[in-house]
Amino acid sequence: MKSILALLAAIALIGPGLALGQKPSSKKKDSQASLAPPAQVKQDPADTTPMESDDTIKLNTELVNVLFSVVDQNNRIVSNLNQNEVTVLDDGRPEKVFTFRREVNMPINIAILIDLSGSQEYTFPEEKKAASYFLHSIIRPGKDLAALLTFQDDVDLVQGLTSQMNTINRALDEVEYSRRIGPLTSRNKATALYDAMYITVDEVLGREELRRSSEDSVSRRAIILLTDGVDNASNRKLEEAIDRAWRSGVMIYCIGIGDRFRFEGVREDILQRVSEATGGRAYFPRGSDELLDNFRQIETELRSQYLVAYSPSGSSRDGAFHKIEVQVKDRPGVRIIHRRGYYAPTEEVKK
Repeated sequence: MKSILALLAAIALIGPGLALGQKPSSKKKDSQASLAPPAQVKQDPADTTPMESDDTIKLNTELVNVLFSVVDQNNRIVSNLNQNEVTVLDDGRPEKVFTFRREVNMPINIAILIDLSGSQEYTFPEEKKAASYFLHSIIRPGKDLAALLTFQDDVDLVQGLTSQMNTINRALDEVEYSRRIGPLTSRNKATALYDAMYITVDEVLGREELRRSSEDSVSRRAIILLTDGVDNASNRKLEEAIDRAWRSGVMIYCIGIGDRFRFEGVREDILQRVSEATGGRAYFPRGSDELLDNFRQIETELRSQYLVAYSPSGSSRDGAFHKIEVQVKDRPGVRIIHRRGYYAPTEEVKK
């Protein structure tokens, strides 16, 4: 009798172990299926229309990722490109495209950078209202991030990157234009625009890229810059600010606005140069309605870009600047907007 009871007890102990041993096997299969790369998703070979992506794309670190937009002669977004219409040149060499897709839901990291120098005194209330509308419309809690910075002769981080709209609202409420006391001396008119752009990329958006780089993630990083484009106090040059944006893959959208009567007016040449070099666009609104419309256009563009990825056929670890050119055939009159190039990594020295 004792031997029978002992046998039953042993079976009871072994039984659950067997059951538990079967479940991990099933879960492992499910886990492997869920980690299947995007390339394994079946698609009609004849269909070259880019797939729309909902998630962050995992790409090899040796690939160059280029986000670009295409607009027609009426400044409307072209959203029906096929891969066979697109050619990518790296320093003039055609490259084989590894990934081509239209990105409508890629995570966005945005820094709103507002000029608070004297030229913005009368336009600031409308800028603040339009920026608030833009952030409420574009930021998706838990997926997108926004930061808020202001500058005069130095830069002030009002709010670091966050996806919490309540936090962003409080930060915007705290920003107020404050007239400098005293005559319009050189100090009171000082504006460090180039420093502000450099610092925003380097210390806000650049750091976020480093955090994500370990996951090989791709996200849009953009600065929305509201300024008249005048700089008279920066330690850095314009080329240094653009160079830093290239290194981090940050697009800069410029909204040229300011007091055209008491100050120099808007430096459209500077703002156009910054935007074109970094893959953004420059806008020059003539009133509050146009300003709001410009923000809407930026939102549309950020949500309607294409992503191409390629492995450079030339030296990809030479540390040099490589020029990128995206071409679209058989679409007369279209304009392709993308960053001008990238800096390749340097070859690591083996010890």
